Amino acid sequence: MGLLGWILLGGIAGWIATSITGVGENKGCIFNTIVGTIGSVVGGLIFSFLGKTGVTGFNPWSLFVAAVGATVFLLVARWLSSGTK
Repeated sequence: MGLLGWILLGGIAGWIATSITGVGENKGCIFNTIVGTIGSVVGGLIFSFLGKTGVTGFNPWSLFVAAVGATVFLLVARWLSSGTK
């Protein structure tokens, strides 16, 4: 998958994750893309640990893995930042 595919997959996965968690909903496309790209790595690690396939290309399974990873990433980030107030 090329760079444009990663950016597009990351943007969609980040948008899904911010919609689910409510974290950073108004931060825009760049935030969603960064969160989704980090989420694809996190999701790939989680699913590999569980014995499943991670991100394999631009397909529905990879979008699911990236969205799950991005959601986990945002929830952990929110949990960590809530203790710093």
